[in-house]
Amino acid sequence: MIHPTYPLPADFQTRMCAMLGPDYPSFLASYKKPRENGLRVNPLKTTPGEFQRSCPFSLEKIPWTENGFFYGQEARPAQHPLYRCGLYYLQEPSAMAPAALLPVQPGDRVLDLCAAPGGKATELGARLDGQGLLVANDPSSTRAKALLRNLESFGVSNCFVTNESPAHLADAFPGFFDKILVDAPCSGEGMFRKEPAAIKTWSLEKSDSCAKMQREILRHAVHMLAPGGLLLYSTCTFAPIENEGSAAYVLETFPEMDLLPLPKEHGFSPGMPAWGNEDPRLERCLRLWPHRCRGEGHFLALFQKDGLKETDNKKRKRQKKDQKISRTERKLLEDFLSPFIPALSMPFDWERVEIRGDRAYLLPEGLPPVKGLKFLRNGLFLGELKKNRFEPSQPLAMTLTARAPARLDLPCTDARIDRYLHGESLSVSADGCTVASGWALLCVEGSPLGWGKLVNGTFKNKYPAGWR
Repeated sequence: MIHPTYPLPADFQTRMCAMLGPDYPSFLASYKKPRENGLRVNPLKTTPGEFQRSCPFSLEKIPWTENGFFYGQEARPAQHPLYRCGLYYLQEPSAMAPAALLPVQPGDRVLDLCAAPGGKATELGARLDGQGLLVANDPSSTRAKALLRNLESFGVSNCFVTNESPAHLADAFPGFFDKILVDAPCSGEGMFRKEPAAIKTWSLEKSDSCAKMQREILRHAVHMLAPGGLLLYSTCTFAPIENEGSAAYVLETFPEMDLLPLPKEHGFSPGMPAWGNEDPRLERCLRLWPHRCRGEGHFLALFQKDGLKETDNKKRKRQKKDQKISRTERKLLEDFLSPFIPALSMPFDWERVEIRGDRAYLLPEGLPPVKGLKFLRNGLFLGELKKNRFEPSQPLAMTLTARAPARLDLPCTDARIDRYLHGESLSVSADGCTVASGWALLCVEGSPLGWGKLVNGTFKNKYPAGWR
């Protein structure tokens, strides 16, 4: 509900009344209702059905996404151990629609251009299922760090996390991506109920400046889209200049781009040509209104670029790249990783293993040379090579499944889980772990949480300080 300290701005109310007409009282009344809470299940680690059957709090299906659920105000999902295992992501229900409506398939080359903190990027990465490439970018270094953490927690292994401007990315990836998501920075009107403090920074002028920024971002996104590729543009605002106005800009400026129809169901409404340039194709866009669906305000437009999509064979030829590692490095990695490879949630290819300094990475497939770009992570960080031994990484732990050969599996109610998350070592009975000594995964009811090293009945904690 709108906080009494932050009433809706008069200019906002005047514009919304003019836009909605007889619907305006219902729209205004929606601000007196509590916001909806949602979580999205991670298909890399479980299925929606399995999660719903074992979930300790009540869930209700969100109709516009296969793996999203409403949960009640009384639930505390962020405090549950399975959240720390990356089994689900907490996300506002309407915000799940953009990634759900961009049809990403395993093997695609995907760009999330404005990706932090990662709500949509984690879903796109999960649907790639370890195949193809996800480039997840945010120009803010602080926000990019949060983005990386969420992707690693989700077990997304095939990502290239960048901290760049759209212009620099466009120079590096011309005509490269099969699918692009632009969840653009906007005036945030659709989040007023969720984040009342956003009202303080709102103005009509802010919408104008956001629209200019959005069109600059879209210009670079179109440049990076491959022939036949799809670009989904979304905002969390009601402002026509940022929504139909920006969609109309793409249609007018890039004749090779066309709008595809999006489903008008679940209370979703069509775009309004009169709020753009009168192009009837703008009706193919979607508007999500808080008084018509169970979520906050959103706008979506799905574009397709003219031309034939590149064949899979051509993609593979372009992706071929040799990686060199020494025999000693290869043996250290094989000795540790070989038993765990069957438990990885993605394909493992030794040709894509790269050593940088003392760190080992599994590179994503299909990434071309990217000299000069600022990035936080290229592929899956496997671990570190130290004095003739290998120490596995936390991101590697998060990509593993319950099939891991060395593991200590605890029920959600075990008090040792909380102690582990706070960095403490644990006592383990003789039959409590699948191995008597050495590296093992701590799992919560089959879902990996992090590494430990078993020594004389003590599970020495290897959970990174930065994850606690």
